[in-house]
Amino acid sequence: MPLSSMTGFARVQGQEEACSWTWEVKSVNGKGRDMRCRVPGGLESLDPQARERVAKRFHRGNFSLTLNLVRNRSNRAFQVNTDVLEQVLAVLPEITRHLPDAQPPRVDGILALSGVMEALEEEPDEKAQKALEDSLLAGLDRALEALAAMRAEEGGRLEPVLVSLLDTISSLTGKAEGLAAAQPDAIRERLREQVAALLETLPALPEERLAQEAALLITKADLREELDRLKAHVDAARELIGHTGSIGRKLDFLCQEFNREANTLCSKSADVELTRVGLDLKAAIEQFREQVQNIE
Repeated sequence: MPLSSMTGFARVQGQEEACSWTWEVKSVNGKGRDMRCRVPGGLESLDPQARERVAKRFHRGNFSLTLNLVRNRSNRAFQVNTDVLEQVLAVLPEITRHLPDAQPPRVDGILALSGVMEALEEEPDEKAQKALEDSLLAGLDRALEALAAMRAEEGGRLEPVLVSLLDTISSLTGKAEGLAAAQPDAIRERLREQVAALLETLPALPEERLAQEAALLITKADLREELDRLKAHVDAARELIGHTGSIGRKLDFLCQEFNREANTLCSKSADVELTRVGLDLKAAIEQFREQVQNIE
């Protein structure tokens, strides 16, 4: 299975004898797996089954599942709510008294008032209800399948972007390595110039003392460990991208390690050009991190 994004959307429609329905499912980035399911009244039993189906297919993401259902009302029976009708008729004289110029109320207008006409609720048929739920769950499976395909398609587009950013990080690491190799000589020369400027009127410091100070500064500015770890992190990220399954969390952890090494590199830099490379490195790592946030 290739890389999978956490972003996707799918819609599936269906028609039954008693109703028509539409499933809409979407997912966005999330640290874990979270789900909201909205179903019409009387179909609450679908919620736990929908959650189970999402958990089997996906590892991460914030999921929203919505079922819209329109029942066939062609054979639906209605009745007049006599209590509400009597209340309406009782207040009509008072309304006529306040509005003498108004036209007299019509039957269709009265029947259109809320609550006057009621739909007769049919007794639920367990067999028909079970068949409807099975059909709706089958539709949900198709919607989740389409969602998974869209997430995989998006992940396929992200993969070359991630690989390209890793190439950039690797190239900048190599450039930093070349600049870091020149740091010891630069530090010695800078120290010698600073000491000479400070002690122009005093006897020069012993060469041995200058060597000790230079060695101390060079040790503090040594970048070999940071550069080695950066290269190891690049190799680890490349290997993860080639794996199947959910790798987003691991890549996110590597981004933190990338940042730590880049920050240390910048803080240890004793050269303007090396600092510039370090900042470019941090920018590339941040771009990589932003892309990783969308990987399952």
